[in-house]
Amino acid sequence: MLSEKLVDELNEQIKYEFFSAYLYMAISGYFEAEDLPGLAAWMRVQALEEMTHAEKFFNFLCDAGGRTDLRGFEKPKNDYASPLAAFEYSLEHEKFVTNRINGLMDLAKTEGSHATQILLQWFVTEQVEEESSFGLIVKKLHRIGNDGNGLLRLDEDLATRIFVYTPPA
Repeated sequence: MLSEKLVDELNEQIKYEFFSAYLYMAISGYFEAEDLPGLAAWMRVQALEEMTHAEKFFNFLCDAGGRTDLRGFEKPKNDYASPLAAFEYSLEHEKFVTNRINGLMDLAKTEGSHATQILLQWFVTEQVEEESSFGLIVKKLHRIGNDGNGLLRLDEDLATRIFVYTPPA
């Protein structure tokens, strides 16, 4: 049985996972407008991944007997000074999500919710990967600087990312 506090925080996390998907779709649109289809495609794949994260939390909450409460969120930012600025913003967002996941883990431990801890362990590991992926692209964009050829190469490279859908367990 999940406490009201834990159910509330899990519902809040569902909101942030959906917001992440919405944010990355908005950034994808920014990249499309900037004629960077590879960066746009990379962000669309990221948005799909975030949707599966929301679904994983949603399914867990349903299975654990909690009541889902889908919540709205604000319009995401969709205009940036540069591709670097967009990825730096995204990295900061991922750090925010990491802090939320860590807070949820602390709450689950305090409340002795072992099942929630097991769910969250997957997300703890996932957030290491998320921050690493965004961080690497930020580093590459810093190296590229104002080199248009470097940006086009990165755009081509990021276009190769594919999304393999694995339904959340």
